[in-house]
Amino acid sequence: MRKLDVVVLAAGKGTRMNSNRPKVLHELAGRTLLNHVLDTTEQLTPAQTAVVIGFEAEQIQLATPDTGITWVAQTEQLGTGHAVQQALPQLHDDHVALVVCGDVPLVTVATLHHAVAAAEGGEVGLVTANMQDPAELGRIVRNSEGRVQEIVEFKDANAATRAISEINSGIMAIPAGKISGWLGRLKNNNAQSEFYLTDIIAMAVADGVGVSAIGADEDEVTGINDRVQLAQVERAYQRAQAEALMQMGATIADPQRIDIRGRVTCDRDCFIDINVVLAGNVTLGADVRIGAGAVITDAQIGDGSIVQPHTVVDGAVIAKNCSVGPFARIRPGSVLEDGVKVGNFVETKKAHLGPGTKAGHLTYLGDTSLGADCNVGAGTVTCNYDGVDKHRTEIGDEVFVGTNATLVAPVEIQNGAFVAAGSVVTSTVEAGDLAVGRGKQRNIKGWTRPDQRTQQKK
Repeated sequence: MRKLDVVVLAAGKGTRMNSNRPKVLHELAGRTLLNHVLDTTEQLTPAQTAVVIGFEAEQIQLATPDTGITWVAQTEQLGTGHAVQQALPQLHDDHVALVVCGDVPLVTVATLHHAVAAAEGGEVGLVTANMQDPAELGRIVRNSEGRVQEIVEFKDANAATRAISEINSGIMAIPAGKISGWLGRLKNNNAQSEFYLTDIIAMAVADGVGVSAIGADEDEVTGINDRVQLAQVERAYQRAQAEALMQMGATIADPQRIDIRGRVTCDRDCFIDINVVLAGNVTLGADVRIGAGAVITDAQIGDGSIVQPHTVVDGAVIAKNCSVGPFARIRPGSVLEDGVKVGNFVETKKAHLGPGTKAGHLTYLGDTSLGADCNVGAGTVTCNYDGVDKHRTEIGDEVFVGTNATLVAPVEIQNGAFVAAGSVVTSTVEAGDLAVGRGKQRNIKGWTRPDQRTQQKK
């Protein structure tokens, strides 16, 4: 098996995107088009990857993780053949060169593997597809025996050639030892005055080198040239992600109304309602239910737990049989143990809630540890920030915190203690004690109502 060199073509401006960003930095499912392509080619374990960049090259480099990429500059955009010529110094004659496009994000590892295998056998592996609407893509011309003879670009094609539905995806694998000679023979005497990489197909045939056409699905090789196509490819990608979850055992209320922007796994009998967004690394246990409009990022949700509608879970661990929301916000560093219930408009941040603990509504728990079976009343706030530093609130097991309590950290409330409603707690509450930290009520007789004051003035 020959080693592999990957060349990614990413130098184009993408004028039809009508954007200040280069086309390959537009996002599909939360990641740039280029990163999708690089993630796919990385699975082929290439010896090296060269990315050809031109328009806003620095932007592209800053937005792309440093994974040992070799950056190649194409200062003038003179065509795909010219782009690969710039990468020639990075290619090894005894390797296979795989050329892919930075704006074709859905190509699969399997398709690329077939193309590389053809090149390892001494042929050119050319990825093609039959399109219902081939538009202005290059056409694959075959002979009477069905063998590929050449690729003709749309602007150079006659009516008969334009009627062909099989198109060039822009992806090909080539024995690297042959590519230098073919690139050196390229001419730009065509409708666009560019050096076409596609012209090497006819050269290969003339030199007796076979061309193996690797058929791909239409969605898989769709290139993105404008925002309409970007939206279409987004839906195709999301549909595939939804189907993968359904194969794992999830029920999805409407596969057209879910967005998966990361790596999501689920156990059996999960239910995901409409307009849910799952981002980053998300793990859903068995029988998990995700309500409409929930946004879950980098989180683990345990068996039997419910995330109610319009709840945000970010960087958190939710154990088994919990209920969160609706309209709750579970922020990074939060851990909810088995049976925890967090209700509407509750926010947690770096909070550890022990088994069976409840915070029903309108509460902020930040930099806090709560033991088992606590009850936190509505309107409770942990005052964790003094303007300079963050401080922790430590709450033991079976603590009852009344409505509208203010817990000023650092503070400790020990096992079995009670905090009276409306209290401001600034010092330790020992086990079993009742803390009352509020002003004494006064009832004032003979006071004047505001409306009466107005009448007196008249």
